[in-house]
Amino acid sequence: MQQCVRFGQAGVPDGSRRLLASRLQSKGRPEKLQPLRAMAGQNAPWPVPTQVVTHRVTQYDRLVGDDFRHPLDKLNTSLLRGVPGLERTARNVMGPIAEQVLLLENIATSVKIGNEQLPSVHRLLLEAAQMLQLEPPELYVRQHPVPNAYTLAIAGRKPFIVIHTALLELLTPRELQAVLAHELGHLKCDHGLWLTVANVLASGTVSMLPVISDMVEEALMRWLRAAELTCDRAALLVAQDKKVVIGSLMKLAGGSPSFAGELNVDAFLEQARSYEEATSSVLGWYLRNAQTRALSHPLPVMRAREIDKWSQSMEYKGLLSKNKKFETKSVEFVSPVQRLPVQTLEDSTSSSSSSSSGVVSQ
Repeated sequence: MQQCVRFGQAGVPDGSRRLLASRLQSKGRPEKLQPLRAMAGQNAPWPVPTQVVTHRVTQYDRLVGDDFRHPLDKLNTSLLRGVPGLERTARNVMGPIAEQVLLLENIATSVKIGNEQLPSVHRLLLEAAQMLQLEPPELYVRQHPVPNAYTLAIAGRKPFIVIHTALLELLTPRELQAVLAHELGHLKCDHGLWLTVANVLASGTVSMLPVISDMVEEALMRWLRAAELTCDRAALLVAQDKKVVIGSLMKLAGGSPSFAGELNVDAFLEQARSYEEATSSVLGWYLRNAQTRALSHPLPVMRAREIDKWSQSMEYKGLLSKNKKFETKSVEFVSPVQRLPVQTLEDSTSSSSSSSSGVVSQ
């Protein structure tokens, strides 16, 4: 639950306003603030941040994976386990050698995150792991232009999560934590073996899995899509704000760091609802299945709709209510430069010269 309080400019002392301005300048943001002042008039006071008061459950007592597992995850897991000899074969193929290959590749080509390496990102992981009652896995960041994250966990060694640098550029800290919580959801629900096999298949490393048939591969991809829906729920349990989770999905679908302030979660949710309506017919159902059959993840609009529904469910609300004793209050300040109005250079110039009493939307 969040309460947003916007401080009016008249109620902010001059000293506080100057302090805010100096801090924003010290972070290298004056180039973003100049257009903002131009739109309001050169003599207008510096805009002030929005204070956000957040109430969050800090841990879920005795949480188990089945407390939030998606029904499709349960169904497809049981179907995989029902294939004679499949689990034993997968464990033999994805054994110590394959595990060592994957581990060494990440150590050699990534940066391990910890207390002395990207500590702010490490804290996000530790906080999410505490909420979900998990031992924190190792976390690596890899240079890659495509925003992505994945988890590898087989047996014998501590599991690890890998995130791409593009995620750090694209997402806010809370959205990044939601992505980390999603990956932790795989560990909480014991997805390790099937997840690693599916990730290897999705990456095209088929030489490591010579015994996987087309039918089994399709079943694994179907399971993986269902498992992703479960882990989106883990992300919501940590974020406790559906807009944070859906916002990260929206950015992964079509976000840009340069235009992040113009993205609208409510509009994306409406888009998701319209997709659900468009595929409710027999033909729409067939086309949707054809569209998703070869994918490792559900469509972003479908994931957004699923989280929208689960956030309103008694199952989710019950988990929050049950752990209300672990709820704490925190205060965050959202910078006004995160949402600049869209104007051309000519528009902003004419705005500043014609009037100094304009109102800047935040």
